[in-house]
This record gives sequence, structure tokens and C-alpha cells, in this order.
Amino acid sequence: METGNILISGFAATIVLTTIMAVSKPMGISRMDLPFLLGTMFTGNRNRAPFYGLLTHMIVGLAFAFIYAGVFTASDTNGWWFGLVTGLVHGLFVLSAGLQIVSAFHPRMAHAYQGPTPTKQLQPPGFFALNYGIGTPVVTLFAHMVYGSVLGFFYA
Repeated sequence: METGNILISGFAATIVLTTIMAVSKPMGISRMDLPFLLGTMFTGNRNRAPFYGLLTHMIVGLAFAFIYAGVFTASDTNGWWFGLVTGLVHGLFVLSAGLQIVSAFHPRMAHAYQGPTPTKQLQPPGFFALNYGIGTPVVTLFAHMVYGSVLGFFYA
């Protein structure tokens, strides 16, 4: 698959993943606002944070599209179903380690063992992001599986 196709399919898959995650918040499934969480890493301005976070998430989504393409090529397997499985592994990584890594160096997020501070901070995600609601792991896994399926579909 050529670079242009990876970028286009990566953009489409990232839009779908971001939309699923964004819709889950007003539906009460999750309290996680990924663009806000990522954006506050770069700015303390809570009004600008979602824009910076969305940009960051789009760039990361495009980078992961190249990683998925590498996995598809290396395994000599592709298709929506292999993308779905790859997305499941990706989602499990995000929930188990990825969000913990982000919270470790996020300048505006409280740490799990930190007490109250005079400055308001973002709540840490906790184990499998359960601090953001019981539905957060489910919607996160689902969104990453759809992301992988979209990439696998276009890659095939």
C-alpha cells in the first residue's frame, strides 16, 4: 500500500475512532474526553485544549496507520478481521499502559497516589481507565477494533 493510501485510510479510521469516543461521553458511556486530555498536555487554556488535542490525536492516528500497515505487511495477513484483532491488541495496550504513560508525564494531571493540591488537576485514568466510567474500557476497545477494521479493510 502506498503512503497516500495509508494516510487517507489512517485519516478515515482516526475520524471514526475519535467520533465513537466523542459520542460515548454525552451518551453517558464514558467520561473520558480524549482531545481535552491530550490538549491539556500542551496548554493550560481549557478552551483551546480540545483543538490541540484533536490535532495531536489525528497525528498519532496517522502514525499508527503506518504501524498497522507494517504489521499487515510483516504478517502477510490483512483484511478487516485481522485489523479488528490488531485493534483489540492496540486498545488493550492503550488501556493497560498507554494512558498510564501519558498520566506519568502529563503536567496537568494528578497522579494516582497524590493527595489534594491547591491547583485543579485532571483525574488520572486509573486501571483500564475505569476512573472515567465503567463503560470507558468497553468503548475504547470497540473504537480501536473499528479503527483496525477500517485500516484492514482499506489495506486489503
